[in-house]
Amino acid sequence: MAVDVLTEAVIHRPVDEVAAFAADPANAPRWYANISSVEWETPPPAAVGSRIAFVAHFLGRRIAYTYEIAELVPGSLLVMRTAQGPFPMETAYTWEAVADGTRMTLRNRGEPSGFGSITAPLMARAMRSANRKDLAALAALLEGGT
Repeated sequence: MAVDVLTEAVIHRPVDEVAAFAADPANAPRWYANISSVEWETPPPAAVGSRIAFVAHFLGRRIAYTYEIAELVPGSLLVMRTAQGPFPMETAYTWEAVADGTRMTLRNRGEPSGFGSITAPLMARAMRSANRKDLAALAALLEGGT
């Protein structure tokens, strides 16, 4: 069973500021509660083909995976896909100017295998909850100016 979770939030800051911060993988541990470390496998800054290793803790498990940036349109779109990890996953961010700031969407989709395929509905619910909290943390961080 596939996992496809779409979450969005309005962040009361300009698009260029939100996109620049969120698109920098080095900032991920500052706003993703489950990501504990990030290590560039290719030299920064982020560009198509860049590879970044992440360590996360999700549903009580340590997960190590490497994302490769597949698409990058500064200020508009970032798509990362697993190059190495427990199952194929894609994470996409979009940013759009709205009257009171930036609408950011965060979409995670993938095809868990093995035991993960059985727990896909639980995984999707947990991802949706975590993504809402992460976008709220990002908003608080950027709106608070810290």
